[in-house]
Amino acid sequence: MLGSLRGTRLAAALASVLMLFVTVAACGSSGSSGAGPEKQPTAADKAFPVTIAHKYGSTTVKAEPQRIVTVGLTDQDSVLALGKVPVGTTEWLGGYKGAIGPWATARLGGAKVPTVLKDTGTGPQTEKIAALRPDLILAVYGGLTKTQYETLSKFAPVVAQPKEYNDFGVPWQQQTEIIGKALGQEAKAKSLVDGVEKDFKAATEKNPEFAGATGVVATPYEGIFVFGSQDPRSRVLTDLGFTLPTDLDKVIGDEFGANISKERTDLLDTDAVVWIASDPAKDEAKLHKDALYGDLKVARQHREVYLKETSDYGNSVSFVTVLSLPYMLERLVPQLAAAVDGDPATKVPAPAS
Repeated sequence: MLGSLRGTRLAAALASVLMLFVTVAACGSSGSSGAGPEKQPTAADKAFPVTIAHKYGSTTVKAEPQRIVTVGLTDQDSVLALGKVPVGTTEWLGGYKGAIGPWATARLGGAKVPTVLKDTGTGPQTEKIAALRPDLILAVYGGLTKTQYETLSKFAPVVAQPKEYNDFGVPWQQQTEIIGKALGQEAKAKSLVDGVEKDFKAATEKNPEFAGATGVVATPYEGIFVFGSQDPRSRVLTDLGFTLPTDLDKVIGDEFGANISKERTDLLDTDAVVWIASDPAKDEAKLHKDALYGDLKVARQHREVYLKETSDYGNSVSFVTVLSLPYMLERLVPQLAAAVDGDPATKVPAPAS
């Protein structure tokens, strides 16, 4: 009986070895075994994994993301420009459907409008973000705390704001390129940036008086709030050739902007001031009645550009993205040209529709 059992075990072992050999041979065969051809990696597959450094370390995106949530307040524009539609966006300005401004709506195509999340002042809506089942969370133009970053990282890879800049201070060029890398589209992102930079170059070549002119962006919020050199709005002026006030960052400190004291109203005495106002006509009248501001040369010579902050144009000035900039430059450049033409009688025109 023992001999019979050994024989049975030997036969079973030989059968197993034979089956394994046949299986391996079939898998490795390139003939007519019925196995299909190997799936060739796509260009998107080859771009991954990618690792992106940011304020809280680095994040690796292992595969092309399909369900993107933007926590960064303007990151959706870069995603749309790169041919993808987020499943979730964070509302900031305008109350637009899907948090998509008019300069970007054409990029939606026939896709479903993103779910809009709100930053209520306590940070991202974690539960709602988790419910969207993201495979990538973008917070490039943002101010995530480390705790918020760690919480969101439990649901998906998170690309936080870069450490080289203040919170909400990333330049639009870097924002576009960081998001391009996260989506496996570095070359396309660079091409988009180059295209908008050509718009800036064209504007400066047409208006050589911008070079060396001084300018500043401000809003009459709780007094006077001035934007610093690391704010994207200020960078629009410097990208056009303007120079910011010398003491600006010294007064503002390590922030994107700050309210200035009455004693530093002199910071506004530049060749042009861009005012982002809730009611341009009323705010202009109020500012000009102020003894300190109204006596400045920039005010007396009406070298000011007043924008309605809740208009599409006003929102585009605050967005400063690869998609909003062409829309904004078309309107802002003629106004700045009128402001710095050297003739106090020149009236700054209303923005193009």
